[in-house]
Amino acid sequence: MPYVVDGNNVMAQIVGWHRDKPAARKRLIREAVRFMAATRAKVTLVFDGRPDDEFPEGTKYKSVRILYSRPGEDADSRIIELVRVSRAKRDLIVVTSDRELASRARSEGAQVIPSGEFRTKLAEAERGEPEKPETDDIDHWLALFGSREQ
Repeated sequence: MPYVVDGNNVMAQIVGWHRDKPAARKRLIREAVRFMAATRAKVTLVFDGRPDDEFPEGTKYKSVRILYSRPGEDADSRIIELVRVSRAKRDLIVVTSDRELASRARSEGAQVIPSGEFRTKLAEAERGEPEKPETDDIDHWLALFGSREQ
C-alpha cells in the first residue's frame, strides 16, 4: 500500500527534532528507505518549508518520493492534493496526527494512521521485524467465514 507521510508531523515524534530540522529530515528519509525495503510499500514524504538542497522537490531517493509544501501553502494542502489525484484512494494511507488533515484525507477516501503508529512501523523495519499481516491471515478469514469444507 502506498503511504503519503506528513513529514514534519512524523519528525515531531522525536524529542528535539526542531533543533536541527535538516538532520531530522534526512533521518526520516533514511528510515523511510529501510521501511520500503522491509515492506515493499511505496512512500511519499511531504515536508513543510523550502526544499532541502540535497533532496530537492520531486526527488526520488532510493524510491522514496520527496515533496514539499508550495509557496503560500502548507504540507497538508499538498497531501490533500495527492489524495485527490490518486487513482487508488482506498489503498492510500495518509500518515498524520493532525486531526483536520486526517479528517480531510478520510473524506477524500484515503485511510489514515497516526504518526506514532508509523513511527512504530519505522522502528520495526529498523530492527528487521516483519510487518504483521492485517486481514490477509487465512486463519482470520476462516474464523470469520468458516472453512471451505461442507
